Amino acid sequence: MADTDKEIVTITDQNNQVIDALPRSVMRARNLVHRASYVLVFNDKKELFLQKRSNEKDVYPGYWDVAAGGVVLAGESYEEAARRELAEELGIRGVVLSHRFYRYFADYRNKVWGSIFTCTHNGPFRLQKEEIDEGRFMKIPAIGELSRCEPVTPDGLEVLRILGDSNGGKKA
Repeated sequence: MADTDKEIVTITDQNNQVIDALPRSVMRARNLVHRASYVLVFNDKKELFLQKRSNEKDVYPGYWDVAAGGVVLAGESYEEAARRELAEELGIRGVVLSHRFYRYFADYRNKVWGSIFTCTHNGPFRLQKEEIDEGRFMKIPAIGELSRCEPVTPDGLEVLRILGDSNGGKKA
């Protein structure tokens, strides 16, 4: 994981307008609105690659996550962040990213404007050990079941709900 005091991230207002660029550690300490890219990785069977976040993560440590991704660095576009995070976290390069939607999410520890992408990749993956403890493909309904007994990132669950709604009720 990058040194959070050196990572300068894009800070926005609640309308997603850039207002500042600050160290990630300051953004987290003040719970400032920031940008992040989310990339949902599906295989050819329409299963989603789920990742168990490291206990060292600064937000939602030890949670299952439905997306690769992370904060958008200052001067970086959402898509650039998505490609950088896919390469760092999963070792994926050169895939076609499909932009799906933008979404604001806020809770007591995270305020984020997310840009949601999907891609198809069947593996193998090279998991970034500082960020991800394990990963596996799962059918989307199984992720809902998992969330009843293990923590799943709340922003990720919201993304899945919206994707399901946008597909006429079909899960991604």
